[in-house]
Amino acid sequence: MSGSLIVSVSGINANTRPHAQAFAERMDERGVPLSLLVAPRQQDKYRLSRDADTVDWLRGRRVGGDAIVLHGYDQAATSRRRAEFAVLPRHEALLRLTAADRVLEQLGLRTRLFAAPRWIVSPGTLAALPDVGFRLVAGLAAIHDLQRDTTVRAWVHGIGDGLGRRDGAGGDRYSAEPWWCRTMVLSAARVARRGGVLRLAVSAKQLGKPGPRQAMLDAVDLALYHRARPDAYRWDPHPVRHAA
Repeated sequence: MSGSLIVSVSGINANTRPHAQAFAERMDERGVPLSLLVAPRQQDKYRLSRDADTVDWLRGRRVGGDAIVLHGYDQAATSRRRAEFAVLPRHEALLRLTAADRVLEQLGLRTRLFAAPRWIVSPGTLAALPDVGFRLVAGLAAIHDLQRDTTVRAWVHGIGDGLGRRDGAGGDRYSAEPWWCRTMVLSAARVARRGGVLRLAVSAKQLGKPGPRQAMLDAVDLALYHRARPDAYRWDPHPVRHAA
């Protein structure tokens, strides 16, 4: 039995893009598409709209088969120690989603896919997503098809973006440690060996470090060894037709 493999990269900006580009090249060699998690704004006053090189790279990657996934508006905590969309009520989530959607549309990167920062989505956000036209949401423990009201259970395994934190506060402080990298690779191998849906995620910042980068490559190679089918986050409007 073989399963599927989804690899995502978050935190892409002018400073981290070289790391993401180098990793993308390694994935191209393996025939693995990427899901690129994009936010219009990031810390230190970063604006995607002012970063033409990154926008051009993202557009080119999508043309080549990668998926663009909205990853929040500005990724700022909306409550103490909680991620942007972790606790938002519906009306506040709707405002942020609408603003982010407009920016990506203007940049030619509009998407119907959503993954919240740190992968945590509040009930209010889930209720607001269809109103802005989103069809698929990737959460920490599952992938939800909002149009068909179906769910695929599969945990995210990865490094950065809050994964591996002991205190639940997010960030990369613990997730780059050797023990976590080893744990992530072993967990990924178990999922792939059992033929499950393996969701690997890494922040572009961590890809600039030898240990986390190698751990991700090892996890991908083990999944491919177990014949996992490379894929990306996608929403298919005609699944039955395509399956036929």
